[in-house]
Amino acid sequence: MGNRVEVDPRPPLRASADNGLKIVIVGGFGVGKTTLVRSVSEIRPLSTEETMTRAGESVDDVSAVRDKKATTVAFDFGRITLDAHNVLYLFGAPGQERFWFLWDRLFAGALGAVVLVDTRRLDDSWYAIDRLEQHGTPFVVARNDFGGQDFAPQAIRDALDLDPDVPLVHCDARARNSSKRVLIALVEHAKHRYRRAQSQSPKPTPTHVHSHDGQVPAHRNAHHKELPR
Repeated sequence: MGNRVEVDPRPPLRASADNGLKIVIVGGFGVGKTTLVRSVSEIRPLSTEETMTRAGESVDDVSAVRDKKATTVAFDFGRITLDAHNVLYLFGAPGQERFWFLWDRLFAGALGAVVLVDTRRLDDSWYAIDRLEQHGTPFVVARNDFGGQDFAPQAIRDALDLDPDVPLVHCDARARNSSKRVLIALVEHAKHRYRRAQSQSPKPTPTHVHSHDGQVPAHRNAHHKELPR
């Protein structure tokens, strides 16, 4: 009897694509970013996880993630083929504060971002939301299911001071279909924002007419609240 050869049921990846769309997964330390990329990527993700040591406890706050054994130190990378010409590239950003300086570079050129949150530690998500708002990058907030107390969506929106048009979705980052729904929500949100911007863009004015509408809206100050306990 010869050796049995297992056939990979997935179609081979194209060597190249016409359009590469970039999505960034951000959030606090240990909220499930690496897990989400792994669950939804069609390729084995590139991961930069390293084993956590006691020395790191003096640098990173691990009080809420005592069971965490490894952490991302650069970024995770995954890929999803949409069709013959378009692919999604997923970048999972590191959550520790000492790596936040990488986020701005990851946001550059992104279609949008997913802010993954743990309702037990919402304050870990404020920086990501503020940075995305300043960049003008479309984003959705995904509440990862860690069990425990369930909060009403509006309570979470109020605690994060989310704009009304920012989608808030529930997800289980371990489940492929759940993670896919998060990405679909982001793409739909980005499309909606693009179409709205196109419809609201001012028509060209004749050269002899001077526009005096030059006010720049002030950046919205964040007024974050605590979830009820």
